[in-house]
Amino acid sequence: MPSSLLALLDASAQRPLAPVPLERPVAVDAVPTPALLVDRPAMERNLARMVEHLARTGTGLRPHAKMHKAPVVARRQLELGAIGICCAKVSEAEVMRAAGIERILITSPVASADKMARVAALAARSEDVRIVVDDAGAVRGLADAAEHAGTRLKVLVDLDPRMGRTGIALGQPALELVRVIADLPALEFSGLQQYAGHIMHLPDAAERRRRARDIAAAGLETRDLIIADGHPVEVFTGGGTGTFDMDCEEPGITDIQAGSYVFMDEEYGAIAQGNRSRFEFFEPALFVLVTAISRPRAGTITVDGGYKSFASDTVAPVACDLPGLRYHFAGDEHGVLQFLEGAPEVALGDRIRMVTPHCDPTINLHDWMLPVEADGMVHELWPISARGCSW
Repeated sequence: MPSSLLALLDASAQRPLAPVPLERPVAVDAVPTPALLVDRPAMERNLARMVEHLARTGTGLRPHAKMHKAPVVARRQLELGAIGICCAKVSEAEVMRAAGIERILITSPVASADKMARVAALAARSEDVRIVVDDAGAVRGLADAAEHAGTRLKVLVDLDPRMGRTGIALGQPALELVRVIADLPALEFSGLQQYAGHIMHLPDAAERRRRARDIAAAGLETRDLIIADGHPVEVFTGGGTGTFDMDCEEPGITDIQAGSYVFMDEEYGAIAQGNRSRFEFFEPALFVLVTAISRPRAGTITVDGGYKSFASDTVAPVACDLPGLRYHFAGDEHGVLQFLEGAPEVALGDRIRMVTPHCDPTINLHDWMLPVEADGMVHELWPISARGCSW
């Protein structure tokens, strides 16, 4: 049993990494609830739609594994042609590497010596691990760590799309950082990242498109400045599910980092896309199955899923098969379904599939995904191996 801090952190990569087959398939109605279900055929359709769409534009896909945190899903994305995966945190990347995944981009910068050492060690034993940077001091620290590990670390400069979260200012500040990298033999400048997370859920599709184009144009202008200074830019990566069909139209964007498209959620479903009032190019493939357990008053029924089962940072879960029900959080373990006009009857013991409100943090609340195959049965469990890997 590990006892040191670093040994305990390292043990996260020893979690189950592969699907766990069941001795006998289990019907959905027999699984304990709350349960995180994956509609496997719907997931496969979403994966195929993204691949087919990007193939028409020649844009690469570097999907974000921070959404699903599951090596089994990441491997499927790579099988279908993804050029690599993204991880938000160093520990997520370590779990994916332990699962045999080599091509990883860490999309958040690090600024402490311990994280720099872990990144360098990861790169030393991997085919292609990269990380974004946005500060000259951190760049020099990463160079020292890479030299100590005996490796040459690939880095991307993270551009701030005027979002104010991470990244360096566009234009001359970004160029000056590239020049710092170019002077450090232990580092290799390999491109730029620009992720405009603040526009992904803009409800108006036309406004989202306009903002996406403006942001891309500004970032590509900085790219051209860097190229003119003599620094090749191999990668210009960014974009997400909310702008996937816009970013791939921009010449110069090499790949997009969409994550939620695999499963979708109500937060994305509620925004417009094209001429439609809802985002329906990808379909919901992730659900929390809950059971009706109590009916203390007329007009409502209580289910066994609350804050411990659903993310609560944005919208509420939605009963996808039963229109006319409105979900309300009612504590850690409970939710209340309110019956609106025309709502169907729900009896105690009934199972209800709820579309997740926000897939990333909802998945982080569960240990396992239960993939439901076309026969309506669960044949194996998928470990959420990077759950809780926040360091």
